[in-house]
Amino acid sequence: MIKPVIKWSGSKRSQSSKIKSFFPTSFGTYFEPFIGGGSMLYAVSPEKSICGDICKPLIDLWKEIRDNPDQLADGYSERWNRLQEEGYTAYYNIRDDFNANKSPYDLMFLSRTCVNGLIRFNDKGEFNNSLHYSRPGINPESLRAIIKDWSEHIQGSEFFADDYIVTTNSAKSGDVVYLDPPYFHTKGRYFGTIDYERFLEYLDDLNGRGIKYLLSFDGKRGEADYTVDLPKELYKRHEFLPSGNSTFKKVIDGETEKVFESLYMNY
Repeated sequence: MIKPVIKWSGSKRSQSSKIKSFFPTSFGTYFEPFIGGGSMLYAVSPEKSICGDICKPLIDLWKEIRDNPDQLADGYSERWNRLQEEGYTAYYNIRDDFNANKSPYDLMFLSRTCVNGLIRFNDKGEFNNSLHYSRPGINPESLRAIIKDWSEHIQGSEFFADDYIVTTNSAKSGDVVYLDPPYFHTKGRYFGTIDYERFLEYLDDLNGRGIKYLLSFDGKRGEADYTVDLPKELYKRHEFLPSGNSTFKKVIDGETEKVFESLYMNY
C-alpha cells in the first residue's frame, strides 16, 4: 500500500489500486481538484496533472514536497528533535507558530505528530489537533525517504489553492478528472463543504464538454445505505468499492461493519 506523505480525512489509499483499474487506458492531463492526501495522484502517477484544494496551507505543503523535498525533510527533523528534547510544549509552540504564519514546514511536523496524524482545522482556519502523546512521530529519516519518493512522483504536477471549478477550468475532451469531494453525509470530517446543486451542475458541464470523470462519493456501511440519489443522466456506471470496516461501530458496541464507497463514471 502507498505510504502517505500527507494524512488527510477520507484517504483513498486502500482503494487506490481498484479505482485506478477503472481509469481510461489513455488520457491527456489528469485533474484532481480535491487533492487531499493525494493517494490517487500517486497511484495514477500521470506525466502531467493539475491538482487543487481550497485549503491553501495544504497546497503550499504540496508545492514544498514537489520543489524542496530535502529542505522539507530537514525542517521536520529539526522540529522533531526539538519535540524529543523539550517535550509537549514544543508541539504547542510550533502549532501557535503555524496558526500565525501558516508555514508548510510547521504543517508537515504537526501532521506527523498530532493525534492519528490527521490534519484538522477549526472554523477560523487554525490547526487544532492535539499532540499524540503516546507516539513520538515518524522517524525523520523514514519521512525523508517518503517525501523524496513522493517528490519524484509529482514533478509533473501543478497545484492550485482554488475552487474545484476553477482548478478544472482548462480541462478538455481527452483529459480525465478524478473527484473526491466532501461527502454528502459526512460534512463535519472535511475542510470546507460544497454546494450540492452547484456540484451537479458542474458534473453536467463536464459531460457537455466531453470530459471523462470518476467520482468517489457516499456508499454503504453495514445495513445502512448512504448512497446519494445522483441524477442518472449524469453518469453511466456506478460501482461499490470496499473500504474496510467501520471503526466507529466497533468502538461503540464491538460490532464490525463493512464499508463500501461509491464510484461513479460518466463513460
